[in-house]
Amino acid sequence: MIERQQVRRYRFHTQQLDREHGTVADTAVLDLGVQDTGPDGALWALELRGVDTAGLGAAAEHHADLVWLWTLRGAPHCYRRSDAAAVAAAVAPWSEADASKRIFDASKPLKDAGIPVLDALDAVAGQMRAIVKEPMVKGEMSTRLHEAMPEPYQRYCRSCDAVHLYEMPFRLSAVRAGLELVPDTSPPVLQPMPGFAVAGEYPDRLDPVRAYLRLLGPATHKQVAEYVDAPVREVKARWPEDAVEVEVEGETRWMLEADVDALQGAEAAGTRLLGPYDLFLQARDRSTLVSDPAKAKALWPVLGRPGAVIVDGDIAGLWRPRKSGKRFTVAVDPWRDLEGPERKAVEVEAEKLAAFRGMALSGVDWAG
Repeated sequence: MIERQQVRRYRFHTQQLDREHGTVADTAVLDLGVQDTGPDGALWALELRGVDTAGLGAAAEHHADLVWLWTLRGAPHCYRRSDAAAVAAAVAPWSEADASKRIFDASKPLKDAGIPVLDALDAVAGQMRAIVKEPMVKGEMSTRLHEAMPEPYQRYCRSCDAVHLYEMPFRLSAVRAGLELVPDTSPPVLQPMPGFAVAGEYPDRLDPVRAYLRLLGPATHKQVAEYVDAPVREVKARWPEDAVEVEVEGETRWMLEADVDALQGAEAAGTRLLGPYDLFLQARDRSTLVSDPAKAKALWPVLGRPGAVIVDGDIAGLWRPRKSGKRFTVAVDPWRDLEGPERKAVEVEAEKLAAFRGMALSGVDWAG
């Protein structure tokens, strides 16, 4: 029987949140992809894991080691550039049913028109590849695709008051077309990856099911399916043969056999200010992280997520950045009484965040 606290400690350690120094090459979360949402996205997540990110987001010539792609759930994720071709293969839909689920309501008009979804994704990717020969803003590419693709691929967008491609086929086709996202661009800019071709196979470490079990296990089939955005039966069909059952407070879950000892003996030490979309917070078993429904609602609101203060593997409060002119503060809402050394550790992390943002910290505002 494994307690939830032990699961949290295991994830804290296996996601390398307890290390001070690391490299792109040895950072485990890059196998599953580091979601890049908000100003404290992928690079801050790497910084928290000991990677010196100075310069990595400043200009295109500094991106030799990292690449940004639209992948799982259509979200932008950061990966090792050397893995790009294999990642494209690893995150591709496994079947027609899987592809239909991943593109949501865009699948119905395609099916009504007799167009297989996998063929549709390839068709969109082919057009993207033909259109984007140099960096291009998403809106321009969308206009060009609207002119090139037939009606079943398109919808009326109320917010834009225009007809354009459904969003998920657009996003999921980009990596098939060999297009990367230029980081820190809004609206998004895409550019071709020279000499890119989707790999014919990929290493086990990039398999989304195995990577989830390794980094966010123990987990159920449903939890993995929700993360990948795939049908549960498709995940079950690709369940690793070396996954073994463990009991987490009465619930049967699975993890890779090689990681069981690490789970049982896991310890966590350290304080971090997790970004709102850090992988630690992306687990689909939120009650394992936060058992109080009111606190869970505060950590994962529909809009405007805060970051999480994590101390020794346990979430100890919320934080939000506050910027006013040249002043940069971090507002912290503790969920329990933090001792003097714990508060000092939070302040040290706030200093790191300010430095990461290229600013001086004006202070930490403690709620209560």
